[in-house]
Amino acid sequence: MANFEGMADGQLLSLAQQALQIEAQALLDMRERLSGPAGQSLVKAVRLVLACSGRVVVMGMGKSGHVGRKIAATLASTGTPAMFVHPAEAHHGDLGMVTPGDVVLALSNSGESEELTGLLPVLKRQGVPLIAITGGAASSLARHADVVLDSAVAQEACPLNLAPTASTTAQMALGDALAVVLLDARGFKPEDFARSHPGGSLGRRLLTHVRDVMRAGDAIPAVGPQATFGDLMREMSAKGLGAAAIVDAERRVLGIFTDGDLRRKIEAGVELRSTLARDVMTPGPATIRDELLAAEAVVLMEARRITTVLVVDAQGVLVGALNTNDLMRAKVI
Repeated sequence: MANFEGMADGQLLSLAQQALQIEAQALLDMRERLSGPAGQSLVKAVRLVLACSGRVVVMGMGKSGHVGRKIAATLASTGTPAMFVHPAEAHHGDLGMVTPGDVVLALSNSGESEELTGLLPVLKRQGVPLIAITGGAASSLARHADVVLDSAVAQEACPLNLAPTASTTAQMALGDALAVVLLDARGFKPEDFARSHPGGSLGRRLLTHVRDVMRAGDAIPAVGPQATFGDLMREMSAKGLGAAAIVDAERRVLGIFTDGDLRRKIEAGVELRSTLARDVMTPGPATIRDELLAAEAVVLMEARRITTVLVVDAQGVLVGALNTNDLMRAKVI
């Protein structure tokens, strides 16, 4: 084994930069090829998948298999039903997972992986369309495929030009390109993405509405404009929101009074004991509709630099209230 202890930091960084340059160039070359026949192949692959009534069955061996698993996961999470089937296991029963109506997406840099090529006659007999991502344009896989997506690279990033590096990057990028085009062609929206990621932060942001996290009913601190300052403070203390809404007889919002307002009034030397709620409130406060996303409440509160927002319905009637703590507990922020 070579002794790398004597290598300067600059040499180590140079090797890393060279690897990245090789992989970046491979992607740029592949992008340029899409301006020609390779682009028409990608379009044909997209139309094959869109016409598919089943799933995209992704296959690949070794490093191509690892890339294939990621591509299958990306497709499935962006509106294209997909699954990964290991070619070796397919020879021992898992090929039964491939059914009429499916499309097979096979990955192999050489296009000569025995486990894959051995499945080609069976797939042909089943009449299942085959899309190949391969660097071997004249390979067995390419000859049997209905569509070939060219992932050829000039060289691997590996100094020995052996370990799959640039070639797997190219495969991954082509898979991403296919998934992105399909996503847009299907009219896939952020809400659709959230539904397939309900446990993630994006899912919470796009599926949680204001009405799901707001305080409602008796938990809303609210008083009329004629309420004394003492009544206003008791309402704020009892509800623990750090603010109270001032509403008219129909519970339409007139104003708001917050802990911050209290501090500022005291600092200004205002005599509060004889005041009414209408005298100390901030009129026309920020409000948000209950059917909007909770993430929109976050944007509003950040823009206004406030920690509490009142929630109203379509008629402007107070139906709820929330603060940053409520949003944090719901993991929206």
